[in-house]
Amino acid sequence: MRVVLVDDQHLVRAGFRMVLDYQRDMTVVGEAGDGAEGLRLLRTTPADVVVMDLRMPVLDGVTATRRICATGPLPRVLVLTTFDTDEDAFAALQAGASGFLLKSVPPEELLTAIRVVASGDAVVAPRVTRRLLDRFAGRLVAKGPAVAALPALTDREREVLLLVAQGLSNLEIGGRLQVAEATVKTHMGRILAKLGLRDRVQAVVLAYESGLVRPGGDR
Repeated sequence: MRVVLVDDQHLVRAGFRMVLDYQRDMTVVGEAGDGAEGLRLLRTTPADVVVMDLRMPVLDGVTATRRICATGPLPRVLVLTTFDTDEDAFAALQAGASGFLLKSVPPEELLTAIRVVASGDAVVAPRVTRRLLDRFAGRLVAKGPAVAALPALTDREREVLLLVAQGLSNLEIGGRLQVAEATVKTHMGRILAKLGLRDRVQAVVLAYESGLVRPGGDR
């Protein structure tokens, strides 16, 4: 996995690089000290995951994340920050980040998060995502081709999307629908493909943006 580090603190980047480069399946292919420098680096340096700080000079992490995610499926963005606030987490998720962690997490948790994000999944707990969206749903505005593609979902796919937006895991959805967890994963893959989304976090955001799910309710 090719990883780019974007953080305005050199010592933080050095620490992350030391941990990541020690892994057989990871290599740090570049570093940047702010969001603008990170965007310039990514134009010439292919990467699978960007580990992104939020509060940086020149260009902040949320804006940089939004621009990165607008370019295509890769790289995916994993946000690491020292600020544990709902506002930061919501802004990062709405911008397209596939994960949100604090810099104080143990190294093994960071490594797991990078691997999960690189595999195409998200590392924000489903119920945390819903809590954030219930709080901030008033700021969401339906937009983009993904919303227009909602009618393309089958009845079962729409049902799965609703349950994902309610904060249920794949295992819990399988139990609710009386199907195998693997079947739920298949449905989720088709939902993401039809809507042109990266992961289940973006799917939950879309469910709120489109009005498919309302704050504090199921439908």
